[in-house]
Amino acid sequence: MSQPIYLVVIVLVFVGFWWLKRPNVTGEEARKLVGDGARLVDVRSAGEFASGHIDGAVNIPVDQLGSQLGALGSKDAPIVVYCASGTRSAMAARTLKGKGFAGVRNLGAMSNW
Repeated sequence: MSQPIYLVVIVLVFVGFWWLKRPNVTGEEARKLVGDGARLVDVRSAGEFASGHIDGAVNIPVDQLGSQLGALGSKDAPIVVYCASGTRSAMAARTLKGKGFAGVRNLGAMSNW
């Protein structure tokens, strides 16, 4: 592969990665949704959750999400997911949408709260 094409591929990979993990809800919007009854789900590990989390969040690690869908309630109810950097929450949002959850919003990193 020639060098210019190689650089274009690298740039496209990084842009694609950013696009997939970007939040689709702001902190202000997420706080309003949660205040109005949306479920707030921290998809980090149990250890990360224990070291600090957003008040009111439930912890369902992203690798356990498929087996914990019943804990999320109705597939029509709003859900806000977050993690440490936005990568796992993006994966969780895609998983939940694929399982038929309609009101999923990705806050991305917990610091966006």
